[in-house]
Amino acid sequence: MTRIANGRSAPATRAKRNSRSKQSEIGYGKPPRQHQFQPGQSGNPKGRPKGSKNESTILREIFNRKVESRSGGRTRKITILEGILLRIADDSLKGNTKSAAFLLNRYAALVSGELHPEDLSADDREVLQAFAKRFEPQRATKGEES
Repeated sequence: MTRIANGRSAPATRAKRNSRSKQSEIGYGKPPRQHQFQPGQSGNPKGRPKGSKNESTILREIFNRKVESRSGGRTRKITILEGILLRIADDSLKGNTKSAAFLLNRYAALVSGELHPEDLSADDREVLQAFAKRFEPQRATKGEES
């Protein structure tokens, strides 16, 4: 830069300004090079630890856990999800309309394709089919009465 008579410096040429601005562009989202993350360094070193589980993984593990269930005098191992569905089915057969509506809506969604069959285990599918078969005769007799 050259000095002018009054003590101010003359502006830098355009070429010098452009080359300088390309090398050290800093601003929002562009920190200086010395403050950028180094290769292999995370931006959140104390973040989520490896191997920690999210809610869906924990729920899947809980529902797939086996428990002993006694029915008809014999004990067998079933998943917790199957046990819950069996309990809801039993409640609905005792007259609980909310339980029946829940199971029927779940079965209708499964049949219509909203739920994928692979989301349910083979045992769960058998329970739902057996439950639906129990209601088929009741629907037929109600339809004949009206």
